[in-house]
Amino acid sequence: MSLKDSFTSEEWARVLGAPMIAGIAVTAAEPGGLWGAVKESLAVAGAIGKAKSQGGQNALIDAVVAAYETSEGRDLARGVLKHEAYGRKPPEIVEAAIAELTDVSRLVTEKAPDEAAGFKAWLGEIANKVAEAGTEGGFLGFGGEKVSAAEKATLDKIDSVLA
Repeated sequence: MSLKDSFTSEEWARVLGAPMIAGIAVTAAEPGGLWGAVKESLAVAGAIGKAKSQGGQNALIDAVVAAYETSEGRDLARGVLKHEAYGRKPPEIVEAAIAELTDVSRLVTEKAPDEAAGFKAWLGEIANKVAEAGTEGGFLGFGGEKVSAAEKATLDKIDSVLA
């Protein structure tokens, strides 16, 4: 039985969506315009790529990364993201994302206890990479701060629910 088989199809979709949810929580905390959103989205993709190149350290991360290599896996993850973010204002997206990460944290602890700590740490790393990807404030890319107060507060919430 594969690790994926420990989850129902709905649960597995939520696990697949978790990296994107961790990213969107931070992005929505301090929306930084189109260029910032692109950089922050690329940070999620970069974290998934890095996990692929370092494979073998956590079976759940490996399974999620493998799923992202398929159109079905990516579609499932995007579906979760759309469900949590579509039609909502940024503060509502943050709230929904934190609630979803809380549920996914509980879910992986229950269904994949040996892999849960590493997976949750990875989600926290993704959130941090997203926060560091763009600069908030400033003008034309100059000045501003790497991680805004709103992003720091969201990172603290993410760390708390993933603990």
